[in-house]
Amino acid sequence: MTLSNTLALGAGCYWGTEKYIKKDFQKRFPDSIKDAKVGFMSPDPNGMKNPSYRQVCSGTTGHVEVLWVEMNDADKHFEELIKFFFMFHDPTTKNRQGNDAGTQYASWIFCADEEQQKIANKVMAELQKAVDQKKVTYLQSQVNTDIGPMNEFYPAHDEHQEYLSKNPLGYCNHRFRFKEWPSLN
Repeated sequence: MTLSNTLALGAGCYWGTEKYIKKDFQKRFPDSIKDAKVGFMSPDPNGMKNPSYRQVCSGTTGHVEVLWVEMNDADKHFEELIKFFFMFHDPTTKNRQGNDAGTQYASWIFCADEEQQKIANKVMAELQKAVDQKKVTYLQSQVNTDIGPMNEFYPAHDEHQEYLSKNPLGYCNHRFRFKEWPSLN
């Protein structure tokens, strides 16, 4: 079965998510990402239309800061991307990444099809097993990433796109928690 090439990932502040996916993931898997943009997505298909950055940051819209990703070959790289996503943020802190707290900073995988959801759930179950076996350590012990269908994506303004490329000393709370996917017993 052919996977859709699009998905959206919420891993806290979208500036760091963009940097880690567009720069670091592509170092591991060259030409894997065709396009990526920061913006907002609501888990609710009837959520507010076209929210502003300020509205999303207020926490009242329910939107998540996401990186919308278009892959060149999802069949080849989707599972690797989901594994990588769990390496640079803490999926155990509900609606929080470091100092950033609120629903807009939730750990979310918005999938474009059921097969993507199956793979994302499989990877998350592997991660939970690795946490349980203490092969991966986060702040807490229960992975709280939400996985569900993609809804409408609302791109952020241009000044937010490629923010850390334009501002290398800009704010980023992401860091590698581990660099290689653990082998499980």
